Formats: sequence, C-alpha cells, structure tokens
Amino acid sequence: MLPSAASLEGKPVPQVTFKARPGDEWRDITSDELFKGKTVVVFALPGAYTPTCSSAHLPRYNELAPVLRENGVDDVVCITVNDPFVVNEWQRSQEADNITMIPDGNGDFSEGMGLLVDKRELGFGKRSWRYSMLVKDGIVDKIFIEPDKEGDPFEVSDADTMLRHINPDARPREPVVMFSKPGCPYCARAKAVLKAKGITYTDISQDQKINTSVLRAVSGEMTWPQVFIGGKRIGGAEAVEAHFAPAPGAPASDASAAS
Repeated sequence: MLPSAASLEGKPVPQVTFKARPGDEWRDITSDELFKGKTVVVFALPGAYTPTCSSAHLPRYNELAPVLRENGVDDVVCITVNDPFVVNEWQRSQEADNITMIPDGNGDFSEGMGLLVDKRELGFGKRSWRYSMLVKDGIVDKIFIEPDKEGDPFEVSDADTMLRHINPDARPREPVVMFSKPGCPYCARAKAVLKAKGITYTDISQDQKINTSVLRAVSGEMTWPQVFIGGKRIGGAEAVEAHFAPAPGAPASDASAAS
C-alpha cells in the first residue's frame, strides 16, 4: 500500500548515498548534497526508456526546468531505479541537459520514501512508483503521488502540475522546434541564440531522414534551419536573432522570451 501525501509532507527526505557517474566519472552524491539549503523539484519514475517516462514525464520537466528556476527552484532532479550507465545514456538520448539525473540503483531512496514497488510481473524487479515533490532544505514541502491503480498512471506528477503549485500565474514558454542540418553554420548560429537565452528546443535533424522536400512541405522554405515557436514559423538564423534581439532602447537582458 502506498503512503499518503499527508504522511510524507513535512518529513525529511531519506538520507542515502547515490552511486552516480556525472561526467562519466564515479562519484558518491549524498542526500544533503542534493537538498540541503536548496529548493528542489524531484520527479521519480519507474524506469529509463519506458514509454511514459520517455515520451512525457522527462521531456516536459526538461522543457519547463528554466521556468521552474525562474520561480525559485534551484534544481530539478530525476530519480529512477536504474544503474548510472543507463541513466546517463537515457539523459543523452533525451537531450535532457536541464535535469540532474540521479540513479537510485539499489532503490534505497525510493524505499526510504515508502515508494519502492514490486514490478516483477513486468520483469522489472523493484522500481520507484511515479511521483513528484517539492523539497525545501531537505524537507518534503509538497508531494504528488500517482493513484494506486493498475497500469502506469500519470495524472498528477507532471511538470505542469508542479509549476502551477509553485506559481499558478507562471506562463510556460511556447514549445520550440528546429529543423536543422548537420554541419550547417546557420543552424549552429540559431542554436547558439536559443542556448544563450536558456531555451529548450526540439532539434529535428536531417539525420532523422528529414530531407529538403519534407522541410519545404512543413515550412514552405528550402533553407536550413527553420525554427518554429508555438507553432509559428520564425525562420532561419537571422530571423531567430532578430526575434530575440532587444527592443530599440531596451537593454539586452530585456529581449523577449519565446512566446
């Protein structure tokens, strides 16, 4: 039986040591290192590469991480009961650079939360139940635990629910998509602008069998890159630079966000 949110809120997170490989080097990371003196959003999930985790849970937190940080969050942490090699490769494949990935390989943290569950019927062994929480200085301030029912419920631990809890008036940035071509200097320019603005984007590369005909069908153009924000075509590198340029007379820091 899963614990209730009320039984966990106001309690300290488990004190454990995670065996991780940030930068592909072994390092012990303690609970205090992650949480002490910080405001941290945590989302925990059953496993790397699994459908809901890869298609929705991790990508949306990665997308909203800059907005969460703008609203007082110091770090966004993903905890999964996988080994560090799997976790690192999953982060690379998802391009989830805005997330601190923590492998709970032995399930110690998940067990300490009371949220380690038996998934042997799926061949998974023991895994974390799906949940998210806001942790302030090592204390669980708010936790959203998925309902205890069959399957893989994903109803309350999503990034948008967490953002609304932290700031109901926060406005998430519009999704950004770039169609790019390997080795294209104009694509590199556009990516540099988005990176400088802290904007997460989905890169649809020619490597993914996106040819010029597809690009033209989608954008009406035949030149790379083509950037879309919130479904609206912005254009190539020069158009992206112009879109994020400061308004006349405004300092550079006042350049408009992706909206």
